[in-house]
Amino acid sequence: MSDFFSVRVADTGRLPLFAFFVAFIITFVATRVNVRLIRANVSWWFRNVKAGDLHIHHVVFGVVLMLVGGVMGFAVPEDYQGFVVTAAVIFGVGSALVLDEFALILHLSDVYWTEKGRASVDAVFVAIAVTGLLLLGVRPVGFEGLRPDQDGSPPLPGAVYVASLIVNLALAVITVFKGKIWTGLAGLFLPLLLVIGAIRVARPGSPWARWQYAPGSRKARSAAWHEERFRRPLIRVKIWIQEFIAGRHDLIPPELLHRRPSTRRRVTRDRPARRTPFNPARRRTTGRERALRSAVRGRSPRRGTRTRKPRPQDDDD
Repeated sequence: MSDFFSVRVADTGRLPLFAFFVAFIITFVATRVNVRLIRANVSWWFRNVKAGDLHIHHVVFGVVLMLVGGVMGFAVPEDYQGFVVTAAVIFGVGSALVLDEFALILHLSDVYWTEKGRASVDAVFVAIAVTGLLLLGVRPVGFEGLRPDQDGSPPLPGAVYVASLIVNLALAVITVFKGKIWTGLAGLFLPLLLVIGAIRVARPGSPWARWQYAPGSRKARSAAWHEERFRRPLIRVKIWIQEFIAGRHDLIPPELLHRRPSTRRRVTRDRPARRTPFNPARRRTTGRERALRSAVRGRSPRRGTRTRKPRPQDDDD
């Protein structure tokens, strides 16, 4: 294990990237454990940070730490390896705090425990996957052509390199427009996935499907069938993994669950009481209407008296 670390990480100059990777994962796991304990009202050392009535999200601390780590990484010379690794650790901690609330930045509202909050977990998974591949030495499409051979000559001619780079980027854009985000990101490291993602049918609701597939067409039906048959099981597995790591995002927060609705309506000068809408069936009747009703029922207009009914006449009269 030590030989693998020294050969693949230390000797290749990826020690700061390794420090960033480890700090990012540890901070994300610790943050999720902390917020889940706070949500469950468990006694814990850490609590929500508030300044009066203002709740300060941990994305604020993440931005500050990213700024400190980034400036420190640029300011310290590369000869001071310890300071460079420290800057990478600080930057990794700040990045984890920021991406953990990526959905808040995206929607500009507190959607941490809602369905939209799962975008934060997706962003963290993407960051971990890309950093892990870079740590293993896998380079994105196009960077392989920039590495010179042993004799110092470029591995690919300039025209071939530019053409392959344009083709791969075009396939990546098509794959992303077809709604296959993970395939497009993984295809930057494995170009074969870009070819498969660009050829296969797009996902329903993706920009490519809206532009190219007419409603009710064969491709639209095929896209819906593939989504229901293959994509839905994978999405359920991904949601299960997300909920296992980060907690459920569709539960009611405890501060809303224990809030009791007020039974009495508060009337103030700024907010007058709401009047009930006009109901014709409940309006007050006039005296003329009461007299007509009494006459129909056999009563006199005056209360308590009855009108005489006409006596039936004999047939002989």
